[in-house]
Amino acid sequence: MEDIKTTYLNNINDPKDLNDLNDDQLKDLSNELRSEVIRSVSKTGGHLGASLGVIELTVALHKIFNAPKDKIIWDVGHQSYPHKILTGRRSKMGTLRQKNGLSGFARRDESDYDVFGAGHSSTAVSAGVGMSVARDLDKKDNHVVCVVGDGAMSAGQAYEAMNNAGALKSRFIVILNDNDMSIAPPTGAMSAYLAKLISGGTYLGIRNFAKQIVEKLPKTLEKGAKKAEEITRLISGNGTLFESLGFYYVGPIDGHNLDHLMPVIRNVKNAENGPIIVHVVTKKGKGYKPAEESEEKYHGVSKFNIATGKQVKPQISKKTYTNIFSESLIKEAEKDKKIVAVTAAMPSGTGLNKFKNHYPDRFFDVGIAEQHAVTFCAGMAIEGYKPFATIYSTFLQRAYDQIIHDVAIQNLPVRFAIDRAGLVGADGPTHAGSFDITFLSTLPNFVIMAASDEIELARMVRTSVEYNRGPISFRYPRGNCKGLDIPENYESLTIGKGRIIKEGEKIALLSLGARLSETNLAAEKLDSKGLSCTVADARFAKPLDEKMILDLVKNHEAIITIEEGSSGGFGSNVLSYLSNKGLLDDGLKIRNIYLPDQFISHGNMEEMYEEAGLKADDIVATALKMFKIKDSKLKIINP
Repeated sequence: MEDIKTTYLNNINDPKDLNDLNDDQLKDLSNELRSEVIRSVSKTGGHLGASLGVIELTVALHKIFNAPKDKIIWDVGHQSYPHKILTGRRSKMGTLRQKNGLSGFARRDESDYDVFGAGHSSTAVSAGVGMSVARDLDKKDNHVVCVVGDGAMSAGQAYEAMNNAGALKSRFIVILNDNDMSIAPPTGAMSAYLAKLISGGTYLGIRNFAKQIVEKLPKTLEKGAKKAEEITRLISGNGTLFESLGFYYVGPIDGHNLDHLMPVIRNVKNAENGPIIVHVVTKKGKGYKPAEESEEKYHGVSKFNIATGKQVKPQISKKTYTNIFSESLIKEAEKDKKIVAVTAAMPSGTGLNKFKNHYPDRFFDVGIAEQHAVTFCAGMAIEGYKPFATIYSTFLQRAYDQIIHDVAIQNLPVRFAIDRAGLVGADGPTHAGSFDITFLSTLPNFVIMAASDEIELARMVRTSVEYNRGPISFRYPRGNCKGLDIPENYESLTIGKGRIIKEGEKIALLSLGARLSETNLAAEKLDSKGLSCTVADARFAKPLDEKMILDLVKNHEAIITIEEGSSGGFGSNVLSYLSNKGLLDDGLKIRNIYLPDQFISHGNMEEMYEEAGLKADDIVATALKMFKIKDSKLKIINP
């Protein structure tokens, strides 16, 4: 990509500086802004494609509206990088997604211009309706604008919000950013003309306007429009549904053409009543060839070379846990035709794109609709299939009612493959899988597993295939495995049976999931200090291996549980069990190590683990404190 001089961008310190530029100069600014986004993300990594797709739209919105008095809400926030640059954060873009740096999403405590925090999709319209109603109650006159992607429109919440907005006749604007559509130039020209016409005051609010519009068309366009009905269909596009929800629909228009975009947005800004939806067509990765040609349009990228587009990734031969899950499920599906795989708009992220290549008829991507995904799986389970609901932990939260009502109460054998369990690094707290152990542990009929390595994950996949007595889940982290060789033949696990990794005498370290490596390291350090440790891999948060736990209590002076999850999870289950057995009455030393009661900000994984207190040294410190022994004293005793 050619280097573009920053003639205008250098003078933009906040959106008010856009007032000094005319519409033609805004086109040059857009080119500079696109170049700046590419340059910044090439150094930090991040969500590039979505941000490149909204360059012109971001410029237009900040030129026409008066943020932050006018509320601009970015759904998800993947596309918020140009917004960040125009709102005074350009100098900090080098800290994007790094500890104590800029978030990769909109974040209210980062800027007054980020009026609503986001990381999960389909929330913007709901928030916008709330803000518009609050504005009206306060008798204020500011505008509310929600920018929503077409993918977000597969989620039910977006339609719930729009239905409510239409009923309330709330005065606010939704920009539907559609990057899954294209407009041919002739159609684009006519669409832009019509969009400008119908968004003006003469026609705004009129539903039956086809005849009037035909009369206003230039003769060259009128000649090509044989029937008023044809014009109506052209104008409405996807508008029929939105009109039925009470929205006034305008579009589609080219979101990269400021000559088309600016007049329409200016018109709808001046509308006096009711909700309006403006259908804007954009291209994800626009203006950067490697992103445009990439299958996923550079949705999420690591650092990359701008000239070649080649991403700079660590040269690590280890597979990821996601790879292991995918390969294991494919292996099981070869033998069992009842296995089906379901994802909610994350076929690549969950590894199910590989499953799809093998078994396209048994793969289902339901879109950003986790609630539907879970109940969809419940329906297939009733008919004797073995559905694997493969959903990131953070997104599974969105389907909690369906998990309870449609799966657990009916005791249906839905398999939950919970990817990205635990901390996730640069995406931060909106994407961290912190709560699944806790929110699933409270549910009757559930079996809950957590993989400590890739071999265990493969065995848990097989265990889930064989288990038909009710719902079962297994969690696994983001990132690389340990590099273990998975045996050609491996057995499923016995439900509720853990394993002893190492025998010791004084302290029992009881780990659940991927923190086992740090637990083993902590055991080595404690052993060297004269505190002999047993290390156990619980495998199951529910049901607990009660026999193993009782043996650990009987043969050790202290127990420490370790998990990469929130309070109320595995450690709490162990405490409740021991309390109910009366074993805590005997002065048993026991501590739980889990994620702290806070949302841990983005950073690299090691920084996040350090902040969370989930490193080996944290386990060691907990053990020493239990015995009221100072580290310096131990070093003297055991030099």
